[in-house]
Amino acid sequence: MKHLLEMRAEQLTAELESLDEAVYRAAQILEWVYHKGVCDVTQMTNLPADLCGRLAGQLSILTGRVIARCDALDGVIKLLIEWPDGERVETVLIPDRDRATACVSTQVGCAMQCTFCASGMDGLTRNLTCGEIVEQVLHLQLEGQRHVTNVVFMGMGEPLANYDETVAAVRAMIDPKRLGISARRVTVSTVGLPKQIRRLAAEDLPITLAISLHGATDALRQRLVPKAARSPLKDILAAARVFYGSRKREVTLEYVLLAGLNDTPQCAETLAEVAHSLRCNVNLIPYNPVTSLPDHKPDATAVADFAAWLRHRQVNVNIRRPRGLEADAACGQLRKRNAQHHWRRLLL
Repeated sequence: MKHLLEMRAEQLTAELESLDEAVYRAAQILEWVYHKGVCDVTQMTNLPADLCGRLAGQLSILTGRVIARCDALDGVIKLLIEWPDGERVETVLIPDRDRATACVSTQVGCAMQCTFCASGMDGLTRNLTCGEIVEQVLHLQLEGQRHVTNVVFMGMGEPLANYDETVAAVRAMIDPKRLGISARRVTVSTVGLPKQIRRLAAEDLPITLAISLHGATDALRQRLVPKAARSPLKDILAAARVFYGSRKREVTLEYVLLAGLNDTPQCAETLAEVAHSLRCNVNLIPYNPVTSLPDHKPDATAVADFAAWLRHRQVNVNIRRPRGLEADAACGQLRKRNAQHHWRRLLL
């Protein structure tokens, strides 16, 4: 059975032509799925009944099912989705006034082995397909009862290690005939894969690039993100400059603050030096603690002092406001807890 969410408009049109159906039916189907949130062809009331019957046997739309949902006091919704092969991923909806941001996963698990993250604790199982990545947005829209306006590829997995499917999913999201999200509201986050960053720079995609730095020296990155640290920082920054030059969009440097590890004045100074080497913003992320991992969140004073030092050095810095704490918002936590049979629905 073909997955509709893997198909471009022209591919769906060709499928309908093979069934001797009018090509305008493709636009109707895409409208139902992507803009009306109807994912059952039998409920698409302007389609002939016989066509609905044939399509139901040939096209799948939602291939995964939501098996767990956590709701936080601030409106954040986190879903655990199970695919037909039994593998599971997390996806998160983050509402903020007139904006609704979907945080999507690109892999089942992760191979990067960031020491503070739950996603990679069990390693990498497999890549997600383009359709499975896009499907997360549809599930979030259905569960959250609102249209997604922004997408960040910051869920489970390393997006650029699943390059082709990630790029195909981005194209589906910004396609006016599909999700129709502005490319400027799509951010792809990577721990820093220079070859893939340069490849992304050559794509005709005016999206934002975020680099999960977490340490501004090779030695510190080797400690915190050992797999990603195989690429020297100088190579990552050189690739980031190529990306900036390709579209003149500032790169975001993401920096998770870990108490006593990377939140010292010396770390702030080295981060400022890195930030001055390219056009970028720095996004400071106070650590969201993960059960069974030893790292701790710095106190509010330490976070403020770190940000103040960067601003003193003329770095454009933002402190990310913690969201979804009651919903196991750190990557991989809901999946981990569900696997251990400790998950319970939070009725908040």
